[in-house]
Amino acid sequence: MLEEFKNAFSRPNNSHVQLILINVAVFVLMGVLYVFSRVLGLDAAFALVHDQFAIPPKFFDFLQRPWTIVTYAFMHDLMGLLHILFNMVALYWFGRLFVEYLGSDKLIALYLLGALAAGACYLLVFNTIPFFKGQSEFSGMVGASGSIFAIMVAAATLTPNYTFYLLFLGPVRIKYIAAFYIVLSFLGTVQSNAGGNIAHLGGALMGFVYIKQLQVGINWGGWVTSTLSWFGGLFSPRPKVKVSYRKNGSTPKSRPGPAPGVSQQEIDDILDKISDGGYESLSKEEREKLFKASKK
Repeated sequence: MLEEFKNAFSRPNNSHVQLILINVAVFVLMGVLYVFSRVLGLDAAFALVHDQFAIPPKFFDFLQRPWTIVTYAFMHDLMGLLHILFNMVALYWFGRLFVEYLGSDKLIALYLLGALAAGACYLLVFNTIPFFKGQSEFSGMVGASGSIFAIMVAAATLTPNYTFYLLFLGPVRIKYIAAFYIVLSFLGTVQSNAGGNIAHLGGALMGFVYIKQLQVGINWGGWVTSTLSWFGGLFSPRPKVKVSYRKNGSTPKSRPGPAPGVSQQEIDDILDKISDGGYESLSKEEREKLFKASKK
């Protein structure tokens, strides 16, 4: 199992599975701690650990543990197995579709952006609207639903007519699946899980805006990707520097140049555009230039 876990993190474009594994690992670890805390009478200690993951509804409490605006998105209700089960199934299907079009880096960035947007919306509503301020007497919110709503709506915005085949229903376009859950969450904002449903709407809004901005060449998740890459570089071994010598008069090997009629700067600009907005953001002319360069 450990070997399979390692392999999942070494495969390219596998971030949807990686996020699922992280969520399941946290769930199992917290479940083990919960059982031992109950047996040993250490309920207060477990509650202290749990509070480091759950985002509190009151802004003053949040200021004392601001990291929870991210950690809550990797923690699930231990008393309800269906909570994590449905979230991970949705993350797999919509995440897989998202990765096929935009890649793993953007999925991870949107997952975190969705968590931030959902958490911010949750805090804003519960600290400014009187109706919800009177219902804020609970320990906090956990769950990846806000992030998953961001991914689901992003996929539906990018490819609205993509079809999933659902049990008992048959083929359904994902734009209708997303719309159904958004309406359901809106109706749920005045019910028992008001905080969770408010977070769903915040995540959904982020998913929609993220794709719309990406389509005009603006990558809202670029800073997330850069930050994670920087942290990853701190723990990666640095490659040894190789020094080569050549005899006088010999000509060093050069990198392949661009295709005739296409400058190296144009190719670099096109590759940067793909990095920011995906292959779909390229114009027909840019795709032809890239195709010619690949044939050289």
